[in-house]
Amino acid sequence: MSSYSLYRESFDARHNGPTSEDIAKMLPIVGATSLDELIDQTVPAGIRLANELNLPDAKTEAEFLRDFKQLASKNQIWRSFIGMGYHDTITPNVILRNIMENPGWYTAYTPYQAEIAQGRLEMLINFQTMIMELTGMELANASLLDEGTAAAEAMSMFYAMRKGGRKNANVFFAADDCNPQTLDLLRSRAVPVGIELKIASPDAFNPADEHVFGALFAYPASDGRIRDLKPFIDAAHENDVQVAVVADLLSLTLLTPPGEMGADAVVGSAQRFGVPMGYGGPHAAFFATRDAYKRQIPGRIIGATIDRQGGAAYRMALQTREQHIRREKATSNICTAQVLLSVMAGAYGVYHGPYRLKGIAKRIHILTAALAEGVRGAGFEVRYDQFFDTVRIAAGTDKAMAVRSKAEAANINLRHFENGDIGVTFGETVSEDDVANVLACFGGDLPSDEPKAALPQNLLRTSSYMTHPVFHSYRSEHAMLRYLKKLENKDLSLVHSMISLGSCTMKLNATAEMIPVTWPEFGNIHPFVPSAQAMGYQQLFSDLEKWLCEITGFAAMSLQPNSGAQGEYAGLMTIRAYHESRGDHHRNVSLIPSSAHGTNPASAVMAGMQVVIVACDERGNIDLADLKEKAEKHSENLSCLMVTYPSTHGVFEEAINEICDTIHQHGGQVYMDGANMNAQVGLTNPARIGADVCHLNLHKTFCIPHGGGGPGMGPIGVAAHLAPFLPGHVVVDNGGNKKVSAISAAPWGSASILTISYAYIAMMGKEVTMATKLAILNANYIKSRLESAFPVLYTGANGRCAHELIIDLRPFKQSAEVEVVDVAKRLMDYGFHAPTVSFPVAGTMMIEPTESETLDELDRFCDAMLAIREEIAEIESGAADRKDNVLKNAPHTASVVISDAWDHSYSREKAAYPREWVRENKFWPTVGRVDDAYGDRNLVCSCLPIEAYQ
Repeated sequence: MSSYSLYRESFDARHNGPTSEDIAKMLPIVGATSLDELIDQTVPAGIRLANELNLPDAKTEAEFLRDFKQLASKNQIWRSFIGMGYHDTITPNVILRNIMENPGWYTAYTPYQAEIAQGRLEMLINFQTMIMELTGMELANASLLDEGTAAAEAMSMFYAMRKGGRKNANVFFAADDCNPQTLDLLRSRAVPVGIELKIASPDAFNPADEHVFGALFAYPASDGRIRDLKPFIDAAHENDVQVAVVADLLSLTLLTPPGEMGADAVVGSAQRFGVPMGYGGPHAAFFATRDAYKRQIPGRIIGATIDRQGGAAYRMALQTREQHIRREKATSNICTAQVLLSVMAGAYGVYHGPYRLKGIAKRIHILTAALAEGVRGAGFEVRYDQFFDTVRIAAGTDKAMAVRSKAEAANINLRHFENGDIGVTFGETVSEDDVANVLACFGGDLPSDEPKAALPQNLLRTSSYMTHPVFHSYRSEHAMLRYLKKLENKDLSLVHSMISLGSCTMKLNATAEMIPVTWPEFGNIHPFVPSAQAMGYQQLFSDLEKWLCEITGFAAMSLQPNSGAQGEYAGLMTIRAYHESRGDHHRNVSLIPSSAHGTNPASAVMAGMQVVIVACDERGNIDLADLKEKAEKHSENLSCLMVTYPSTHGVFEEAINEICDTIHQHGGQVYMDGANMNAQVGLTNPARIGADVCHLNLHKTFCIPHGGGGPGMGPIGVAAHLAPFLPGHVVVDNGGNKKVSAISAAPWGSASILTISYAYIAMMGKEVTMATKLAILNANYIKSRLESAFPVLYTGANGRCAHELIIDLRPFKQSAEVEVVDVAKRLMDYGFHAPTVSFPVAGTMMIEPTESETLDELDRFCDAMLAIREEIAEIESGAADRKDNVLKNAPHTASVVISDAWDHSYSREKAAYPREWVRENKFWPTVGRVDDAYGDRNLVCSCLPIEAYQ
């Protein structure tokens, strides 16, 4: 090896915003002589790590992509006809390039600020409309995490809405021919809240049983059988029993939808609508229900409303169900939806329209019927004569082994039942050659003539669907490209400017991290293939778990939870199982600080725990005296403390070790919410502060993009004594030796996006610690620039904030009649998305810049905030009208500014171009301030008629 001194491209220099020259300019403003001094003043000495992280040497982008291609090659892409809710599909290239691989779509935030999110909202409305019409239901949400979660949410919704004489019933019936992973999630969710789950043949359903409140059926079943569910549903309704149906979305283009049979909810996965299998995810689940359930439907719903000028607009509807507001009274805990994937599925529906979708479905069905005919010709029995895309073949043990051997020799994966039956499911990519190759494994031949359809005649669909013009207008790629670009241009994302949302960590999603996500070696793998075919994935999991254990200080890691909220739930279920293993079944009290994320109490309730709130003091720290008093009071029944560190108030609490020790002294466990882990990496860790378990928001700290509200991943790390209880899976053997049942439908959650976090750590190496330091520097820089204009609510012992800060806007309501929402909307005129509004304290903004933002961008944001403070001062002094001013009328759209009518007391230029640099790069909100109250009073959650846009 030579001793040449050669230039080496450094990834961390690309990831981190401030340069060394910038840092030198920032430190005097912050009031520190060095970056290390600032960190010493911010992070308590007692919890600092003594040694640097033991991570591999950082790779350049080129080195990483080269080496990762080698790892990817260890995944074998066989033809998988396993089914069970996962299908080969074709992502139209116009959608692949312009949505899935496009940072204009994947770096946007959850559309809480509707005026700068109309593109995403429109596509989500398309998704909801498509789901409603295919399922025959009156209402649909904008996606859930996976099919199993959606089914569990239906069960929970029915339990909360028990009817008539079933008010005290606690049995939920689930047909045993649903997908096994879906049934496993029902088990996970039922037990903690006192629901008794009965899994049996559909024919064993007894709605007259007074203990039954709800039921779940599959349509078609997991093994392909199609039943007429109307008799079951009618009998259930006669007895006040509510019914949910797990449906295959594509089959509903040919089959009578469950809504027309009377179902109360229809759930499932939209994966086969253009979203790669990705070894299990991410995929958008759907949840459709009746209008009567609109106040209880889980997750997020997009609805129509009007803006200030009376024009049509979209926004998130019925937001009072959000767990951040309802906390322990939340009806669900779906903090992270799968927005990017539902956008893709909605776009797939727009691109293909109802006729092409039906054509795809017919093609799949005819080839499946050909398989059935050929198998019968080879002497095998097909279990059911009526099916859509799946056949179950009676083989017997010996024949099944022979078929399996031939299939594996041909690189084909089939489904193998315990009794020797074989299942074959076809997806969009199936060809006549595939059918012939599968038949060869059975010793059969492809029929020479086209077979007859095998759909039940009494269940053929006669109703229309997807009738809105949006599903008929973009057939050519050019038309679709322009439509997608039009929607993208309505949305502000990280490609435009900093999104400084406290607690949401909108950092750089580097292109090199994103590229492998769409490699076929990661996308085209079924989650239930034998592990020998997914050795690349297995190595990825092993390395990532090892790195995350090093970063957290924990002994073991589960990568299964597919959102932060699911990670919380997984952690609490692990704690619950630990206590029960020791005979402490009575330990069910969860202490939660008043400053906690709203997901914390919602997760605790879902895990069957009693929530006890712990007070915070005037500095935002946990009130130690109150904590000790409540830990003592509930000592016998104490299960855990849920604590966010640094706190949601943006402070490293000095007493964190004492807080954790107090909980342990009373027999409890400490759950650390990892939402703010990006302020810990390399400086301290959850194990060091005394936590027993934490979840990690990989979609925050470890660079998975937000996707407009999902996808996310929330793996949990645990201390050694909790490792045996990590969640397992009913199909794939993983988890601890005393594992709890599954938390997510797929064994490793949304496996394909784990590639992003793997890439981030591989390319950053030990320099992840510098990222943490710069996140803290950037936050304190903003604090220093803004604190003379806006009160900063909370700081640590040395007057420092952590990675985020909270500014108080409440005084301006009295002085100028300006509220926090006015500032949020005015920021749009400056080209910025608002920081987190009114959380965790009403009337405040929580600002988090992340390490990825440059000094120029930090200054631009601060300049905008200071300019807005000057605008408030104009109102306070009387120079600007208290009702007619730039804040109250914000945001200002282009159509308003150029209108012939202008009757405001300020100029058009002040409205649109408040600073010269805004003129250079203007982002125009496409609608005026939306009217949320109007939308909730007039709830419309499907596509608007064309006239509404005119």
